Amino acid sequence: MDKYIEKNIREDYHNLVNLLIEKNISITTMESATSGQIASLITDTEDSSKIFKGAYITYSNEAKVELGVPLEVIIKHSVYSKETAIEMATIAKDKMKADIGIGITGTMGNVDPNNPDSSTPGKVFFAIAYKEVEAFEVNIAPQPSRLMYKLAVAKEIYDVIIKMI
Repeated sequence: MDKYIEKNIREDYHNLVNLLIEKNISITTMESATSGQIASLITDTEDSSKIFKGAYITYSNEAKVELGVPLEVIIKHSVYSKETAIEMATIAKDKMKADIGIGITGTMGNVDPNNPDSSTPGKVFFAIAYKEVEAFEVNIAPQPSRLMYKLAVAKEIYDVIIKMI
């Protein structure tokens, strides 16, 4: 059975937002590979403003550095790394004064022409800064569209967050 079904993923995020509201846990994101998809899924639920602090879309390396990701981390570990995702999650959490920060970086269906040496299609790194910071690497099988790549990553993130809270 395919675990990346759009309707189910949207329902998962609806349930997640309601759980966050119930527990009074705020959330924010710094997204690169998903370019705001996680923030969009969160804000699709009514009353999400009770727990959603805002989001950063840092599609370029320059945007990440501008917000505080150390250039040294990107140079040493690559923009596509757990280390970069950890920085993104931590910075978003701190800047937005949220309980949970999510950082996402990686490559969807094609090689990134700006980072070709570190770009592997389908390889995504994400970190969740909550009580502690945890980082993850996932390999997303080819998807029929950019949207489905983003939703697949969203599902992977949801599966981790729901266990944390």
